[in-house]
Amino acid sequence: MDMALAPETLARWQFGITTVYHFLFVPLTISLAALTAGLQTAWVRSEKEKYLRATKFWGKLFLINIAMGVVTGIVQEFQFGMNWSAYSRFVGDIFGAPLAFEALIAFFFESTFIGLWIFGWDKLPKKIHLACIWMVSIGTILSAYFILAANSWMQHPVGYRINKEKGRAELTDFWQVLTQNTTLTQVFHTLSAAFLTGGAFMVGIASYHLLRKKHIPVMKSSLRLGLVTVVIAGLLTAVSGDLLGKVMFKQQPMKMAAAEALWDGESPAPFSIFAYGDVSKGHNSVELSVPGLLSFLANDDFSSYVPGINDTNKAEQQKYGPGDYRPIIPVTFWGFRWMIGFGMASFTIGLAGLWLTRKKFLLPAHLRVGEDEVPHLVLLRKKPLGPRLTTWYWRIAVLTLGFPLIANSWGWIFTEMGRQPWVVYGVLRTRDAVSPSVSQGEVLTSMTVFTLLYAILAVIEVKLLVKYVKAGPPELSESDLHPPTRIGGDSTDADKPMAFSY
Repeated sequence: MDMALAPETLARWQFGITTVYHFLFVPLTISLAALTAGLQTAWVRSEKEKYLRATKFWGKLFLINIAMGVVTGIVQEFQFGMNWSAYSRFVGDIFGAPLAFEALIAFFFESTFIGLWIFGWDKLPKKIHLACIWMVSIGTILSAYFILAANSWMQHPVGYRINKEKGRAELTDFWQVLTQNTTLTQVFHTLSAAFLTGGAFMVGIASYHLLRKKHIPVMKSSLRLGLVTVVIAGLLTAVSGDLLGKVMFKQQPMKMAAAEALWDGESPAPFSIFAYGDVSKGHNSVELSVPGLLSFLANDDFSSYVPGINDTNKAEQQKYGPGDYRPIIPVTFWGFRWMIGFGMASFTIGLAGLWLTRKKFLLPAHLRVGEDEVPHLVLLRKKPLGPRLTTWYWRIAVLTLGFPLIANSWGWIFTEMGRQPWVVYGVLRTRDAVSPSVSQGEVLTSMTVFTLLYAILAVIEVKLLVKYVKAGPPELSESDLHPPTRIGGDSTDADKPMAFSY
């Protein structure tokens, strides 16, 4: 059978398509929940109208996003029984534990308190209502933690034993699964990247409205919050990425050698900026690199030895038996660079924006603006950018809302494809994890259906977001500014159960 259409290949394509699509919503859900909670906190503390309008605006975008995230996430679990039953039988005792905690604890927080938040605007006291959105935010973070703990176990299996009689892996130490360094560093990196994504999303949409000179007070506050989030999260993403890279160099040397197209071990090892080579011959034809930098990234030492692809492949053949243990080198190499490149681009644009729109006390009097005026973009102390450069910055800032989404997608592609040919590193190969009874036609059919369905959902998602982004923050009534605190609300609310959404 042609390998390109083998059930294993099709199952991997289907899981890859659905996972990358689903993960577009995850970082935004995590970050927008917390950012919305922060804006509502500012309103409760200050009672300024702009913060309430911002809360309802970003909260509406958050609700659209989380709804799509939940729908697409359910499909992931179905695939374990449909296309990956051999995997489920082998590691279900371990993999199912963190997923069960995610459903019982994290999803409970999200689903319960998001309902209270949506319907409790005019029924709950302000502070109790505010606590609901913070509980939703905590739930999203817990959900990410448990799911990443399960994925980290696949990257570096710990706290288990193999029951040879039953032919399966069994959990022996759940706490070790939750607290191993792979889990902790991956959670740190993923959450940092999530807030980079949410901050850039906020910066992009705020820049769109400021370019049009619409909803200025709300969007100025949103822009400032987004820029600060991008800069802080960008720095944390770089720090956490460095920590995660060091862990991966020790636990998965093949993945990191492939990420650098380092074919033979070197001391010191260079960091490759660009490389082009022949995979069959195991060397690079063209390479541009920084001497010693890879050694430092791997071991905090500019002269240390880093094993290469060929060395690691031979070592794994001796350890695990005959075979080719190399991932797809071009995908791993370029996926690593796209992840870093788009993430750094977002951070750079955010840092520039934070300086260009700095606070009034850092500007001369003639460049200071009022609450209802678009801020000047000031590069030097007394020299604002001209109209053309100002317009270009706002346009670039709008585009940056998509950069972290691209970086996140390539980050997951690198993480998962760089581990191949293992589905559980060193324990279970991908080819042995596929459902033995699923045919080529069945997987191809389900992959086609899901891909078309997700394409339709993408159109719906984009149209909804564009509609509400263009509409901008809602105008507020007196009841919005001073909601009743009587639990239960008005009996007429039964006729408008989704009043918040309108």
